[in-house]
Amino acid sequence: MTPLLVAHSLQIGSSQSHMKVPGLRHSAEQVGGIVFFGRMLDKIRLHAQGKLPPDYKHGAGTDTRVCRFLQVEYPAIVKRTLEGGTDEEILEWCFEHGRRPNEEDILMFNAFLTKRGWRDSFTEALEQMKRERGFQNRTDIQTFFDFHKADEEGD
Repeated sequence: MTPLLVAHSLQIGSSQSHMKVPGLRHSAEQVGGIVFFGRMLDKIRLHAQGKLPPDYKHGAGTDTRVCRFLQVEYPAIVKRTLEGGTDEEILEWCFEHGRRPNEEDILMFNAFLTKRGWRDSFTEALEQMKRERGFQNRTDIQTFFDFHKADEEGD
């Protein structure tokens, strides 16, 4: 699949505009030093409560990347998350049932995710999503994390 098709199938991907979703933190917020992990847990919880907007993907896209990074299966993280506990406890569970990345691994993973869409194979997909949301003139939106923030803040 081309990066454009992948991005549309894995990202927000509809022409609806969004406002802040209560209980959904920004992509760049960290749990245990890892970006996006907390957002993934938020999406799991919100989906279970019927509060995740229907065009928000869960268990795909960046959720899948986080699972591969930690070497745990998404359904197992869903089950563990819905059993309760803090984000840190769930992350520790991931370390015990998958792998515990070292500081260098986390640094590289965070750098990859926070810059995704900026001068890489997903740049055109990001530009297409910006056009769909009316953000085509927003030069401040250079990554998918920037896009999430602008889209959810209704900027």
